[in-house]
Amino acid sequence: MPNFSIPLSGLTAESTALSSVANNLSNQNTTGYKAQVTLFSDLFYQNIGSTGSGDPIQVGAGTQVGAMPSLFTQGSVSSTGVPTDVAIQGGGFFVVEQNGVTSYTRAGDFTIDDNDYLVTPQGQQVMGYPAVNGVVNQGSGLVPLQMGAGTISPPSQTQNVELATNLDASANLGDSYTSPPVTIYDSLGGSHLLTVTFTKTASNTWSYSVSIPAADLNPVGGVAQSGVLATGTLNFNGNGVLTSATDSGGNATNTTPIAINGLGDGASNMTFNWNVLNGTTPLLTQVAGASTTSSANQDGASSGTLESFQIGSDGIISGSFSNGKTQALGQIALASFANQNGLQLDGNTDFSPTLASGQPVVGVPGAGGRGTLSGGALELSNVDIATEFAKLIVAQRGYEADAKAVTTFDQITQDTIALKQ
Repeated sequence: MPNFSIPLSGLTAESTALSSVANNLSNQNTTGYKAQVTLFSDLFYQNIGSTGSGDPIQVGAGTQVGAMPSLFTQGSVSSTGVPTDVAIQGGGFFVVEQNGVTSYTRAGDFTIDDNDYLVTPQGQQVMGYPAVNGVVNQGSGLVPLQMGAGTISPPSQTQNVELATNLDASANLGDSYTSPPVTIYDSLGGSHLLTVTFTKTASNTWSYSVSIPAADLNPVGGVAQSGVLATGTLNFNGNGVLTSATDSGGNATNTTPIAINGLGDGASNMTFNWNVLNGTTPLLTQVAGASTTSSANQDGASSGTLESFQIGSDGIISGSFSNGKTQALGQIALASFANQNGLQLDGNTDFSPTLASGQPVVGVPGAGGRGTLSGGALELSNVDIATEFAKLIVAQRGYEADAKAVTTFDQITQDTIALKQ
């Protein structure tokens, strides 16, 4: 008599395959989703005898779903322009945590919650390495990443000032030229307008006077300071090239250290360098033409507040501040597994480790076999519609064939019963 369990096992397996294909198609637009494939394996066999040569004669008992691995092939990366979106290119998983439960995901459609934490749409906090004063500490444990709202970039005191200036060689003796003010910064981030006044004292010779507003300085012994910080002399040759610069003591120098003491805002006393050379090239010239300053540079900055951030390929979150500085706010971590197909699927594109997957190995992107990140982009589902439709046809035909076997077995059974007639 025919064994109905054989085609029924086929119907069950093909039904599972159809469900898998349907699940893939329904998740074709799910961020970071990985398509599954359904693999069949045969069941046990019944020995019903052997041939004259001793070869076994066996009848199979049907089929079963042997495995349903996920395909961890790279999904397409689509630019979104959203700074909190992150795509993994290569291996690895984001580490996310909620209520003490750690999960792993490929979906990087993150947002920022009301506490400034980087979170998933389900509220899980994205884990990574913290940054202190712009330095990422990869030796510490993973922490939830905050995006730095309210973070202050500390001020930096001016250390160097440069002026690219031409002095009019045709000027009369006693003529003066004052450079446009250059904003410099003290240790508190307070700003001061620095000016340099050049006065022609002889042919190819100019004196200079560096000053800030007298109101920026505290009086000394009850007497207001003049605001003049330094004076000296500049000498040029017949080609208008600077040949020497001397300070008020007659000491030759290419870099003039200038001290500011007694700042009115309470900042520490400071010293900065006025550089008249860029390497070996003089920044000051003297040729016939209007006295003018073409550029002015200094390396200080006031304090600044966070304006924006971006996520780099190494996972470092770089904040841009209103004072023009950038500094690291943290670094996103990635986890890798010895056996990705051993991970348990938890829904919401989350995975959790099992004994089969092994424990996660957590580190920085771009190292240890982990992929790199693309900020402002998302990894799309790797479901291929054409492939899934082909699988759908194959599973449908398999189901129809197994169903036909059931009706055939039923007909045979009826014919057998009819023998009594």
